[in-house]
Amino acid sequence: MKEVLSYVIEHKILTKLTLSKPADAKIIRATGRLTQIKGELYLTLERFCTDGKAIHQNIPAGQAAQVIADLIPGTYQALNIQTPAGNCEVKVSKKGKITVLDRIKRNAATPVELEHNRKKQYIIPDNQPVDFLMALGVQDENGRIFDRKRSKFRQINRFLEMVADVEGSIISGEELYILDLCCGKSYLSFAVYYYFTQIRGCKVVMDCVDLKTDVIEFCDAVAKKLGYTGLHFMAGDIRTFQIRRTPDLTVSLHACDIATDIVLAKGIDSGSRVILSTPCCHHEMMHQLKPQGKTTDFLMEHSILKQKFADAATDALRCKVLQIMGYEVAAMELIDPEETPKNVLIRGIKRRQNGQQQREIWAQEYRQACQMLEVRPYLADHYRLL
Repeated sequence: MKEVLSYVIEHKILTKLTLSKPADAKIIRATGRLTQIKGELYLTLERFCTDGKAIHQNIPAGQAAQVIADLIPGTYQALNIQTPAGNCEVKVSKKGKITVLDRIKRNAATPVELEHNRKKQYIIPDNQPVDFLMALGVQDENGRIFDRKRSKFRQINRFLEMVADVEGSIISGEELYILDLCCGKSYLSFAVYYYFTQIRGCKVVMDCVDLKTDVIEFCDAVAKKLGYTGLHFMAGDIRTFQIRRTPDLTVSLHACDIATDIVLAKGIDSGSRVILSTPCCHHEMMHQLKPQGKTTDFLMEHSILKQKFADAATDALRCKVLQIMGYEVAAMELIDPEETPKNVLIRGIKRRQNGQQQREIWAQEYRQACQMLEVRPYLADHYRLL
């Protein structure tokens, strides 16, 4: 492990390293990149905490390999090293055995750009032909991203960054099982499947479900044409869809109104290890919010502000339900708000069940919020919280 770290740092080919599965429950993960400060090479380590803080540490390049190696095992139980010449994955078993899967081809990559104003490094690189992006009309055969699809390309890469951030909680065995519910045109379905099979080298079975038969037929044909044998598309209602086993990951992009709640309930009830969902419209809350002499009546005077409040309140209550049901939760920005107003991603990571007393505290907070707003969300009935 230390030899690999020394090599990628010394040869300046480290794109990103990710430390995951922390021993400290207050830490989510840590990421590292090479930076150049006043002409000197450093590994900039950024530690993300559950309270929303990010702690930075600049480690001199000559010391970085030893510093990172000292963190495993103990502080972290997994390490992923990304380079243009391949990746290296380090895992620690329950018995403390360290396994190093080194797929980095020596002398096969040029140094990465270290300037602070360097071009954005995408997980799926720009101007590199990728089969599913060509098939879905995002890029041409030379890898050039069509102008009208530039925002979609950025959205795909941003979503994959969020997947990569939590992959330590997703990759668990020899075969991953992934759900995409309300998959629609399935840009993210193909992207997630490509990421885990082509970039991470995993075996994947992925079920994608949507009501629109014509869209499903198109996506199914594309998957077969590309030889994505583990990617399956099915037309139907996600409420009655039969899940094969406990999902390692459940995703959903812009499921409309309570469809997002149905997705979250499906993920929770199936025990999904990770849930990533970006909500769309919030009609349910909008219809229930009415001026009735409440403390929130001032928010009802202007339609646009009422809509924004309904959006935020709905997603905050959804996060609270995930928390009650045993998930570590974060609400995050997906991409630049200028590109789409539908920009919130709700992330849930399954953790050990909290004590009954703590769950009841969160449930009481949920009930008080619903009573103050005089609303009854879908998930409140589904889990009998009111």
